[in-house]
Amino acid sequence: MRTIALWRGINVGKAKRLAMADLKALLAELGATNVATLLNSGNAVFDTRRKLTADRIRAAVLERLGVDAAVIVKTADEWAAIAASQPIAEADDASRLLVAVTGDAATLQAVAGIATQGDERLVVTAHAAYLWCAHGILESKAGVALLKRLGEAGTTRNWATVEKLRVLALA
Repeated sequence: MRTIALWRGINVGKAKRLAMADLKALLAELGATNVATLLNSGNAVFDTRRKLTADRIRAAVLERLGVDAAVIVKTADEWAAIAASQPIAEADDASRLLVAVTGDAATLQAVAGIATQGDERLVVTAHAAYLWCAHGILESKAGVALLKRLGEAGTTRNWATVEKLRVLALA
């Protein structure tokens, strides 16, 4: 089964540092094959015969690498649905479209009420939440609210990363 794992909040500052080489080795120890990482922000794509749960991966990373960070796990099919159902037509800059993914539908629906301002737009689908930050992600108050409301139950990636992971999952 082709799988995508996304860590929340690693390698952002000095806390929660996690080398991608160590992560690849750990996933292999857990039974993953064809492990590839993308960027240094906690994105991994791999194959497994049996599903690796987010809880199992998180516990192993804490135990063996000393980093406690939430992880969201999606199958390649689930990721393809996230990439295929992007609903915001005006999102013409991949770096300004933020995609939130969660491990459960309830958390995803909890972000639906976040207020946007100006020409920002938030759309929640069955697969993900999509936030168009017309003036940039760092300028978006809705983006800050989205991260707070997700807590450890979800994480975000910009559209460029979503697309790169989609392609990597096909390899």
